[in-house]
Amino acid sequence: MIIKALQLKDFRNYENLDIGFSEKTNIFYGDNAQGKTNILESIFLMATTKSYRGAKEKEMIRHDSGESHIRIVMNKMGADHRMDMHLKKNSPKGAAIDGIPIRRSSELYGMLHVISFSPEDLTLIKNGPSERRRFMDMELCQLDRVYFSNLASYGKALAQRNNLLKQIDRDRALAATIDIWNEQLVKYGTEIIKAREDFINSLAPVLCKKHESISSGKEKLRIEYVKNTREEEFLEKLEKSLDRDIYLKATSYGPHKDDLAFFINDDNVRIYGSQGQQRTAALSLKLSEIELVKKRIGDSPVLLLDDVLSELDRNRQNSLLNEIKEVQTFITCTGLEEFIESRSSDNRIFHIEGGKVILGG
Repeated sequence: MIIKALQLKDFRNYENLDIGFSEKTNIFYGDNAQGKTNILESIFLMATTKSYRGAKEKEMIRHDSGESHIRIVMNKMGADHRMDMHLKKNSPKGAAIDGIPIRRSSELYGMLHVISFSPEDLTLIKNGPSERRRFMDMELCQLDRVYFSNLASYGKALAQRNNLLKQIDRDRALAATIDIWNEQLVKYGTEIIKAREDFINSLAPVLCKKHESISSGKEKLRIEYVKNTREEEFLEKLEKSLDRDIYLKATSYGPHKDDLAFFINDDNVRIYGSQGQQRTAALSLKLSEIELVKKRIGDSPVLLLDDVLSELDRNRQNSLLNEIKEVQTFITCTGLEEFIESRSSDNRIFHIEGGKVILGG
């Protein structure tokens, strides 16, 4: 899977941009706030329909324009494709594949598969469970459109149930209608739990191998999927927790409460691991994600490294760069280090300054 070219019109600080890429490594360097991350954000947005910064669509449109356009030309399994997306301030975004409009932007999922890695990902192990759930969901949505549909349906049912809980607190008679949303949560939530469990079971041996290599055999890393509830107990727990949920005005059980746990030599890394161990575990996780995706889709994903190399020491930088030789990679950094420049003759280097891109610096 290769991105051959990118065109941006009125996206963030780019009025017009048209650039071609190397099949190997593409490095964007320059001072902060010049537009480096905006390029990676546009690629991520096209692949997942979301900004990895959590930005709203209207925030990505150039400030003096009413709409924005992104076009990516890519090669997938030997065939060229064109992907287009229009962002508009006052209406939903539109998208097309090979010039044919699609009804839902979610149909873009799986067309272009990206894995992003930013400094925030290095804290994934020690931060709260919502970030680890996001890791699972973001990958599974790209691998499986059915998962995306189930996740969206579960989210809607959860919002409806929580809203009903607030109403029941004022009118207890409405409790008789809670069964409708319990059934919906169990229907979609069970499928989410099964998919997450399968994903983590597939990821676990790859992760162990990667981490053992990075740590020179000194550490064994184990990942565990921590279910908030087992599938067969889900409905019963929803029913038994009704009084508590009414009091809290929120749903206590379900995959929206799931987590991941990481263990090095059987010690919980989040609790007992050093910062170095937590960062190495996060790096191992990202490298394992790349390998697992390769196996699942029969192709290489595109890797986005947003200013992450500066957060790693030289050994971890080398571990990362050695693993991604066969993956098209987009790297942002504030300055060029010699060892990054010299790693491949296929590198393409861009200097970014004030929304202008200069090939070769």
